[in-house]
Amino acid sequence: MTPFTIRPVRSKKDETRFLRFLWKIYGNNPAWVPPLMMDRRKLIDKKNNPFYQHAEMEMFLAERDGEVVGRIAGITNENHNKEHHDTIGFFGFFECIDDQDVANALFDEAKKFLRSKGKTAMRGPMNPSVNDEVGLLINAFDKPPVVMMTYNPEYYVKLYETHGLTKVKDLYAYLLDQGTVYSERFIRANDIIKERGGLTFRPIDMKHFNEDVDRIKVVYNKAWSRNWGAVPMTDAEFDALAKDLKMIVEPDLIILAEAKGEVIGFALALPDINMALKYNTNGGTLSGLFHLYTKKKKIDLVRVIVLGVIPEYQKSGASGVLFYETAVRAKKLGYKFGEASWVLEDNIMMNRAAEMMKGERYKTYRLYENAI
Repeated sequence: MTPFTIRPVRSKKDETRFLRFLWKIYGNNPAWVPPLMMDRRKLIDKKNNPFYQHAEMEMFLAERDGEVVGRIAGITNENHNKEHHDTIGFFGFFECIDDQDVANALFDEAKKFLRSKGKTAMRGPMNPSVNDEVGLLINAFDKPPVVMMTYNPEYYVKLYETHGLTKVKDLYAYLLDQGTVYSERFIRANDIIKERGGLTFRPIDMKHFNEDVDRIKVVYNKAWSRNWGAVPMTDAEFDALAKDLKMIVEPDLIILAEAKGEVIGFALALPDINMALKYNTNGGTLSGLFHLYTKKKKIDLVRVIVLGVIPEYQKSGASGVLFYETAVRAKKLGYKFGEASWVLEDNIMMNRAAEMMKGERYKTYRLYENAI
């Protein structure tokens, strides 16, 4: 077989080839949802994506006979290392033909980059951080990804594990059905929790969007601070994310929990725009917006992306009520299903809340690691 070479991405043309390689791997896969190229470019934009103000990324292309056969990125995240007092490096954006030699060389190239930055282990996939798209899908390959979740071919599991990458943590996705989430016991428990804790729940105020985003920002960085692998988002990162999401949110599905006049928790659920974007086969922005507009009525699922409360209220039951409130409000808007994702495998309270709502754990995403 013709030998392949690996080299770093150095030009805009290289970046386009890096991004367009997705279509070579997934073009004939009916479960894949083509992303908007505009969104993919934002993720790797080292100049304008605020993540790269405290992180560094080197992207690599594997080529054979002038054709791209694989890609990967090595990523350092100094905010992670400050938060967790370790020397972990990351890899992301891995895509590869079914060729172990190419995969091994890509992983080795990412390790080489991370080693040069003083890192002692490599973890991933993270595209590019824990606050973006993370994890390798290890089951349910026939089911399409929901908004802002990853997807990959089944053979990637073999490529990872044969190389020597080992599991460090599993992330769960639960499928919720409006026909089964409610029970008299669950409804009664939510009423008791609200009354006992003096808790109220309201949607985000779009007229005072920025003020509510500031409140959510404080809660987010407090509520997730104890979670494995969590990294607080900078103001610039949070503001950039809020700006992007503002275009697709349903205000009633951003729910703020309050106690004594203060926001103590929140839940964010988004309509699964992937159900419309799957028709946007070329990844174009204008055609993507057209499909979003014309196929909007086909969207019957929402993804619960983040849900949590500050530490002082984590035993109050408020998290379960946020799940319940999300289901009730989604039903009023006509959504039949929900996906709660992702949930750490050892997050007992969140797994219990999803199970209490009769959620089916139908997808598992895995984070891998090995020493450099």
